[in-house]
Amino acid sequence: MPAFEQIPEPSNPLGLDGIEFIEFATSQPQAFGALLEHLGFSAVARHRSREVVLYRQGSMNLIVNSHPDALPGLSSPDSVPAIAAIALRARDAGFAYRHSTDRGAWEMPTRASAMELNIPGIHGVGDSLIYFVDRYSDFSIYDVDFVPIPGTAQRPPALAGLHYFGVVQSVLTDRTNDWVDFYRCLLGFSVLPHGKYFGVLPKGTLLESPCHKFYLQLIEPPPGAEEAHWDEGFVRLGLGAPDVHAATRALKVRGLVFVDHGAVQPSDKGALTQVYLGGVTFELVISHLKP
Repeated sequence: MPAFEQIPEPSNPLGLDGIEFIEFATSQPQAFGALLEHLGFSAVARHRSREVVLYRQGSMNLIVNSHPDALPGLSSPDSVPAIAAIALRARDAGFAYRHSTDRGAWEMPTRASAMELNIPGIHGVGDSLIYFVDRYSDFSIYDVDFVPIPGTAQRPPALAGLHYFGVVQSVLTDRTNDWVDFYRCLLGFSVLPHGKYFGVLPKGTLLESPCHKFYLQLIEPPPGAEEAHWDEGFVRLGLGAPDVHAATRALKVRGLVFVDHGAVQPSDKGALTQVYLGGVTFELVISHLKP
């Protein structure tokens, strides 16, 4: 091999393999849990020592963390539930952590996390964390720290084929390129061509995971929003559906309400729920992904 020949970096250097779980922090666990049940999730297990509940449907694991020190700023009883962490499946969690920190990622801050296990991870946007998990097949992280809720099915089926599609992240003005570099250099994400969008909210910059199993959408403040309070953070969870109309019908039966006017009314492309609990919304997106 000639000495000058360049060996390209792997397209998926961390061996990412999708989302293992999404963690929400909230001071309203009962109300938020009821909302998740409207979405088709079921509570299947409780943490052995923390105020943490595992919800599940189909391939999706969702953790509700209501421990008092779960996330700074959420101690108020009327605070809005927030995405506190995303756990990514990786070929080798230790390698993923070292690779990320070697390239400039910040170590996780010391605070309460959903698990007692030593799950490696890095600091994400705002106060959020990005975990790396390599135990997700025969033996999983939940087998150690969680106790099944008696009488509940541990693998409830997905409603209308729902699965994780992606997460929307707000960024400050002119900060999109910084976050693109973060996800591209540390985790191997790639930017989709301009004009390629999914769902009913086509704006911002869309990033595809290196495993092609989920997306991130970066959104800056819209024009005219100079006076609005705009923080950086994960703001919305996107759920994929093979048939959006079938999914919205099934969820409406369960009591979920969707925005039904203007440009974001339900369509073949997607649907957006109304605002719940002071600021929580979920988005449905027509999906080509395999759950």
